[in-house]
Amino acid sequence: MSLRDTYAAAIHVAKTVGMQGSAEEKDGKLVFHGTVTSEDAKNQIWTALKSVPSWQNDLHAVIDVKAPPSVQYTVQSGDTLSKIAKAHLGDANAYMKIFEANKDKLSDPDKIQVGQVLTIPTA
Repeated sequence: MSLRDTYAAAIHVAKTVGMQGSAEEKDGKLVFHGTVTSEDAKNQIWTALKSVPSWQNDLHAVIDVKAPPSVQYTVQSGDTLSKIAKAHLGDANAYMKIFEANKDKLSDPDKIQVGQVLTIPTA
């Protein structure tokens, strides 16, 4: 059985979470290298990799996290975080993502002010 077969479940997880990279056998080890967009995605992959008892002997893995770019938005009259979330993220219920990305500027998701510049995370 090849190492790619042994780690097929981890490779599947990496694809599922959108990892950009590769898993190649080299010198008797599985060289697993890629980039994901969140710590959660990275942790999911590591959990799957470590499910193989011999992972410490079989594996050389580097998984980097590169957050997607964000955009800046200036609050306009009549805006709410839900309205901004619908326009920029496609889902009004994603307003908490905007709130979380702006905790340094906002203390309450219902209290935004005209002229505030908010960071809008990518969807």
